[in-house]
Amino acid sequence: MPPLACIAASAPPRDLHHSSLVMLALLLAFAVIHSGGAALRSWGVERIGERAWRLLFAALSIPSAVVVIGYFLAHRYDGLRLWNLQDQPWIVPLVWGGTAISFLFLYPATYNLLEIPAVLKPQVRLYATGIIRISRHPQAVGQVLWCLTHLLWIGSSFMVVTSIGLIAHHLFAVWHGDRRLQQRFGEAFSELRAQTSVWPFQAVLDGRQQLVWTEFLRPAQLGIALAVGIFWWAHRFIGVGAHAFLASPLQRLLG
Repeated sequence: MPPLACIAASAPPRDLHHSSLVMLALLLAFAVIHSGGAALRSWGVERIGERAWRLLFAALSIPSAVVVIGYFLAHRYDGLRLWNLQDQPWIVPLVWGGTAISFLFLYPATYNLLEIPAVLKPQVRLYATGIIRISRHPQAVGQVLWCLTHLLWIGSSFMVVTSIGLIAHHLFAVWHGDRRLQQRFGEAFSELRAQTSVWPFQAVLDGRQQLVWTEFLRPAQLGIALAVGIFWWAHRFIGVGAHAFLASPLQRLLG
């Protein structure tokens, strides 16, 4: 089986682009839940506390993300096949190399890992070290890179629509994130914004930042490397997961 599964497992669509429209609706619903929850964080924390809000946020965001991922896997080859480069010898190293780099941005090692499950009290902090020196919004950079590599591999019109939706959400998140941090931290965030950039390496190239490689040597980076390896291994089960979603009540509900 190839490192990147390419089995099309889609159900017969109602029309050529029905699944693309459903995917946009699912992405919009996830964006409302995820970004809306972020916008309401201060309001929610005042009423139920930081830990409870984080757990509530996760309880809503994670299931909605699972639905988006499941639908994507089941329909990734829907619509028109615009190109097919999967027989090219350079495509697998390029896609996997780009994907591995995207994970370094998607899951930057600037967080206290115990805060993610709320074992420790979650806090909002300002960072200007590590990957933040490269981009103030590394997750947006990682998502764009992930979209580009997978779009190159899959080549379907459904993947084009999915990539547009994901990138649009993260571009909104860049604006929304800056706005929330400005409101919360005021002048401190203004100073951070002046010292960093959204575009990767822009602040490094114009002299506002200087990379310090030792800042990237964090235990969480080992976890990211392991995650990349696990995802590489798990790709052989994409077909199984796609067929399972197609047979699920959710697929019948979404059409």
